[in-house]
Amino acid sequence: MKHLVLLLLAAVLPAAHAWASTCETGRQQSPIDITAPTRQKLPPLTFDYRASPLKIADDGHTVRVRFGNGNQLYIGTQRYALQQFHFHTPSGDRIAGEEFPMAAHLLHKSPSGQLLAVVVLFRLGAENPLLAALLPLIPARADGDHAPPGIMVDVSRLLPTSRRYYRYPGSLTSPPCTEGVDWIVLKQALELSAGQLARYRERFADNARPVQPLNQRVVMESL
Repeated sequence: MKHLVLLLLAAVLPAAHAWASTCETGRQQSPIDITAPTRQKLPPLTFDYRASPLKIADDGHTVRVRFGNGNQLYIGTQRYALQQFHFHTPSGDRIAGEEFPMAAHLLHKSPSGQLLAVVVLFRLGAENPLLAALLPLIPARADGDHAPPGIMVDVSRLLPTSRRYYRYPGSLTSPPCTEGVDWIVLKQALELSAGQLARYRERFADNARPVQPLNQRVVMESL
């Protein structure tokens, strides 16, 4: 039995060490503070989102909403399929040192498997209609996806009107902190109310990763 335990530890520890190594020593980690972007003409963002059946979960870290086929993002001619979105408080990514009270991460994947995260920032202000619909539906326990019958979610309501954005090479923000993820940070922030923020933080307070070093990366800003 002792030898079996040692073999299991030998199998698990290298994987855990690889996670720690990438999260701690990776050179293209997210989130970042966007301080000196390079302005240039970038491909337009075209969101083709539509109402879809709600699949919502408490994953123990945040509230996650997952999607099947049908919601697409085009960057120029490159297509990305929306996989899921979730929320962080505070925002993680900052703009010129400014931290926002909340951010939504919309995770996409291209047909070739390239991951792309779209970040929607939130400021305190008016009540957000989509959050008003979602917050009461967060499951009480972290026990997988819940699909309330007849409930649809239109993720286009999570997008600001402006399509101007920042873009940088980054990573997943939780282990294994995989790099090679494209990041799009939308410049225009949405609003949420103080009550909505407080309600979310009752369940998921301070679930954002700290800002990571830029390490010579170039952040691009659309014109």
